[in-house]
Amino acid sequence: MCGVVGLIGAQDPAWIDAMNGIQTHRGPDDSGTFRHGETALAMRRLSIIDLGGGHQPMESADGRYVLVYNGEIYNAPALRHELEAQGERFVTDHSDTEVLLRLLERKGEAALPLLNGMFAFAFHDRQQGSLLCARDRMGIKPFYWLNQHGRFAFASELKSLLALPFVRRRVDRASLFHYFSLMYVPGEATILEGINRLAPGHLLRLRPGAAPETERWWTPDFRPDHTVPAAEWPGRIAATLEQAAKRWTLSDVPIAASLSGGLDSSALVGFLARSGMRLKTVSLGFSSPGEEDWNELPIARTVAARWGTEHEEIVLDPERLLDDLTAMVWHLDEPYGGGLPSWNVFKAMSQSVKVGLSGTGGDELFGNYGKWRQLEGGLLTRLLGGRQPDAQNFRRQVFERFYYLSDTDKRRLVTGSDGCPDTSDLLWRHFAAAAGPVRDRMAVTDIGTQLAEEFLMMTDRFSMAHGLEARTPFLDNAMVDLALSIPAALRTHRRDLKGLLRRAVMPVLPQEAIAAPKKGFVIPLGRWLRGRLRPLCENLLDPARLADQGLLDPRFHAEFVAPHLAGAADHTPRVWAALMFQLWHKLYMERTDPTAPPPSLDEVMG
Repeated sequence: MCGVVGLIGAQDPAWIDAMNGIQTHRGPDDSGTFRHGETALAMRRLSIIDLGGGHQPMESADGRYVLVYNGEIYNAPALRHELEAQGERFVTDHSDTEVLLRLLERKGEAALPLLNGMFAFAFHDRQQGSLLCARDRMGIKPFYWLNQHGRFAFASELKSLLALPFVRRRVDRASLFHYFSLMYVPGEATILEGINRLAPGHLLRLRPGAAPETERWWTPDFRPDHTVPAAEWPGRIAATLEQAAKRWTLSDVPIAASLSGGLDSSALVGFLARSGMRLKTVSLGFSSPGEEDWNELPIARTVAARWGTEHEEIVLDPERLLDDLTAMVWHLDEPYGGGLPSWNVFKAMSQSVKVGLSGTGGDELFGNYGKWRQLEGGLLTRLLGGRQPDAQNFRRQVFERFYYLSDTDKRRLVTGSDGCPDTSDLLWRHFAAAAGPVRDRMAVTDIGTQLAEEFLMMTDRFSMAHGLEARTPFLDNAMVDLALSIPAALRTHRRDLKGLLRRAVMPVLPQEAIAAPKKGFVIPLGRWLRGRLRPLCENLLDPARLADQGLLDPRFHAEFVAPHLAGAADHTPRVWAALMFQLWHKLYMERTDPTAPPPSLDEVMG
């Protein structure tokens, strides 16, 4: 695990060092730089596998190829064995970086489907002067890039690109427009004009004298296998998930698991503990009024006790989350209005381990939060063969039910949005491009948007902020491929969204975890906005400031902020989204050096 950066074109030698230095938190153990002509590649390393080897940038024996790579390849031992059978002789003891380098030397782009893991890399051919970049199937590892002023640059984090003196900081209006509905920035564009994200399952080619070109190399494609008896699926899921969990524990350093008490994280702990692995588990809870209604600590405690894990519980006053709020915003790179508690889980894990397992991905593979229910229609509609949703039906039944600010409201309140496509249409295009039943098409939509662009983005930034590698075994190739082969009506149920998964993991869970409904941390955002954060709201969302900024119409204050602060209405999601954007703007647009460590919340509040 590490952070990677690169620059091709006329440059000051200090630029690549500045880009790399900004991401030291991603790899505090080692660093390296490659320079040749107008090409510079660099990395920061968090040493997990082959601690003494695996230094990057890594060059081929003849010096023709150079690789910088962020991630882990969990089938690297098997791939290495195959390469050795074909005559390859390795220099390192068991570095997955060297396995990837040798595969790319032999196969180029054709190596990508062979990789099971999480990765974002740049592979440079000195002889041809070309660059091949790629990102893993699900988008677990990030990759930002730009092509400006005759220069191409890439980085694991957007902030590294802002170290380049020729990069201008201008808010991308379409990205801002979408953010206010989703609370994250979707797609290949970013919040800053001219800076792009390489999409999940995509590659990028750069050849001398040509513009960068991107291409999809993997697509989530449901192919239901109706030959498998329904009774066999739980066993297949259990066996595949257990093997995936074991595969994703490949490490030369200790590992911990985030144990929320929910089905997904509990299942991972159960399968690994049953296989004989000694695990440290970490659970987070809050001490606040009403917490007994949603606190999962007792269930997590029961799971940990059943398997004898080394268990740690963190119980926080929710107000303490705000202590690190500006650090969270800075590490996220882009505006984000979603969940914050993972920050503290990863922070606690990083005190004793370098690797943490997470149950992220289970919801998208098995259930999709029930977003598809209304699209399928009522019982009579389903009995008559169902219906094929259109864009307007999708808008009413999905977009306006599950997201935060309507496209109509944004047309009035987000300035300069006249040419922006509706956010509902952006999501609809994902849905419309997918084949099969509504449930499968909704899963494809979530996998291509919210999973990668919200949950995996947040997981990467919050874990790497603390020098911790977060791993997501549910997104193992074999596990994803199996889920994509399960007929939709079996994979998820209207009354028990994850019923099939629940039956599959029953053997490793105590009854309390099997029967528990899905919960989540209830963060008191509304109370914060009227309490500790009120001065910040009044300052950053002041109508005069909004008018001068020219991004959000001052009417936003009158319609949402003022009534909320007065207690006359509850506009928590809208006001929170606006405040988190303004905090991002304060750190990234209003400071002379946005790459400098952020001020504290008290300093921002003045």
